[in-house]
Amino acid sequence: MKPLTLAGLATILREVAGEDDAAPLEGDFADVPFAELGYDSIAVLEMAACLSRDYGVHLSDEDVLGTGTPRKVLELAGAEIAPAP
Repeated sequence: MKPLTLAGLATILREVAGEDDAAPLEGDFADVPFAELGYDSIAVLEMAACLSRDYGVHLSDEDVLGTGTPRKVLELAGAEIAPAP
């Protein structure tokens, strides 16, 4: 399974926002709250559905809504994506 990166998360966020509404996700936006990036709770839940589809990452609604930033999503997803030792 491919690892989830900030660039991969940016692709998903652009997908859920739509081409015309895509927020400028450039540079290091990992610690910028989703609300400041222009993503509401519905978009964040759609992002979680895409993570499940594309990466096999299954986060609860509560987990993903409680993350607040892309970095926290990557931390949660990374723990689930990491292969067992």
